[in-house]
Amino acid sequence: MPEREITSPVDLCLPDGRLDPAAVGWTRTPLHRANLRRGPGWWGRTKRWEYWGIVTPTHVVGLVVSSLDYAGVLGIYLLDRATGQETSYDEVVPLARGVVLPDRAGRGPVSAHGPRTSYTFDQGESATRLQASGPDVEIDLEVAVVPGQDSLGVVVPWTPRQFQYTVKDLARPVTGTLTAHGTTYAVGGAAGDAWAVLDHGRGRWPYSMTWNWAAGSAAGRAIQLGGRWTVGTPHTENALLVDGRLHKIGEELAWSYDRSDWRRPWEIRGERVAARFHPFHERVARTSLVVLAGETHQCFGHFTGWASTDDGERVDLDGLVGWAEEARNRW
Repeated sequence: MPEREITSPVDLCLPDGRLDPAAVGWTRTPLHRANLRRGPGWWGRTKRWEYWGIVTPTHVVGLVVSSLDYAGVLGIYLLDRATGQETSYDEVVPLARGVVLPDRAGRGPVSAHGPRTSYTFDQGESATRLQASGPDVEIDLEVAVVPGQDSLGVVVPWTPRQFQYTVKDLARPVTGTLTAHGTTYAVGGAAGDAWAVLDHGRGRWPYSMTWNWAAGSAAGRAIQLGGRWTVGTPHTENALLVDGRLHKIGEELAWSYDRSDWRRPWEIRGERVAARFHPFHERVARTSLVVLAGETHQCFGHFTGWASTDDGERVDLDGLVGWAEEARNRW
């Protein structure tokens, strides 16, 4: 079945807190207002987050600000690509105190503070400024808004009471600085070799869920691929971006990878996708806090293969840099 494209603003939820059927579909620009109802009957299942993944020639950066109702989960991740050194700060804030998240993607402030870390994401019309700090780490980056470039927004319905709205904003150019362990590095500039991806999530989730996610960016091309969590629903989160135009891929893809050796190549295939992902580093993140538990294997690397546009043109994925992951969560 063709997937429904939404072209005008819509609320995610009905007044009683259930999913609005008019919100189910996908968009090329953020049009949903995540009016998630609070209070009895809803508390504890609402998940909201902003995740920024950034790849530069020298580093990989991951920043997350999230609220799970009963906890705020915050994180800074930094990988030195030359040495393989990882610097990671993960913090849990009880009851998500002080976590500020807007109800629209790309608009409004994002901020949070943990015992050791702080975050401010200032989302403007022409750029988003990402500032985050922790012991031995200071990040100050500007992520440009590319005029006329599409993003992928999707509402995935499991039931009228459980659903997810996600925005994946790909291939955003990055400039600025990052400081790690006393050394400051310049990011981006005329070379145009640093890219950011935004994962904006708002929804109500089952307690246990596993998903796959892959994203890769380069000048003029990007790929966004998802798996598992959309199976059995009318929508996927698969798309190809070419010269700013999004080509929605409405099929569930077959993922193949070795869980005993995560750095072996991954295969992601369908009628319109034949992608191979070649990791150069594996990040492992584990959480075990009674009600909150999870394990994520996120590999960073390069893509090869192809994906096809809406009119059937095969686009080369060689040279795209990004990640592929498996996440298993109980939350």
